[in-house]
Amino acid sequence: MITYPIAKINLGLNVVEKRPDGYHNLQTVFYPVPIKDALELHQMDDGFPSDVDCDLKVTISRHTPAFKTECTLMNDDEGRNLVVRAYQLLKNDFPTLPRLHAHLWKGIPTQAGMGGGSSDCAYMIKMLNEYFTLGLSDDEMIGYAVRLGADCPFFIKSTPCYAEGIGEQLKPVNLDLTGWYIGVVRPDIPVSTKEAFSLIKPHYPQKCCCEVVMQPLETWRDELSNDFEESVFALHPEIARVKQQLYDMGATYAAMSGSGSALFGLFRNSPDRLGQLFPDMFTFCSLF
Repeated sequence: MITYPIAKINLGLNVVEKRPDGYHNLQTVFYPVPIKDALELHQMDDGFPSDVDCDLKVTISRHTPAFKTECTLMNDDEGRNLVVRAYQLLKNDFPTLPRLHAHLWKGIPTQAGMGGGSSDCAYMIKMLNEYFTLGLSDDEMIGYAVRLGADCPFFIKSTPCYAEGIGEQLKPVNLDLTGWYIGVVRPDIPVSTKEAFSLIKPHYPQKCCCEVVMQPLETWRDELSNDFEESVFALHPEIARVKQQLYDMGATYAAMSGSGSALFGLFRNSPDRLGQLFPDMFTFCSLF
């Protein structure tokens, strides 16, 4: 059994207030992007190596300019891995889930603000539900996903949504970017989400991003903002330069996704020179 978790971009991302629990309330629009991982599951049988004493073995392969490695996780050997945590979460409530071997091929760039890890765990929940007929509704799967991360619930349906709260309160948005090209560049610069948040001064924007994305896309450049850009660009001016290069290439709108470091541009015409302009970075180009 195999599934293909997809990425997301943020169309506007405003940190509007700090919560009593230390988290921040946000306003953003999530939009799906066809950059994909691949998650394949096999049931362990009697032929599986006898020295593997676990319910879930995960093999992760990364094949990008920055990552060409493979590693293996067993159960909670790596507690931060969301695929492992998603399996364990459902296994607690559905103890008849079989022992599995999962292979995760990473096509979505990591530490990019594109939700790769969140997508993987949400698609793991959906795949377990489908193939082992757990009978979970979308709302029930969203309930599991939110326990794993704020933007995980979006990937249960993977359709355009306006998000509030810490990113888990979702409302469908009637937004269709069909006919636009997207170009993505992920500089080889890790950005600490914790550090990015620490430099933010929460405030409400003059106009909510949900309202702005309903306007002609040509107006977004002046009215749609990502609050993380100010602090991240100050720490890493080279990331800011990539955004300007996307505009120089003809992007109608360009921004950083999440807390970075990936940037994207929306184009009328194909930005097919991305790979040439950014030879040492992850690049992606597609027509929506």
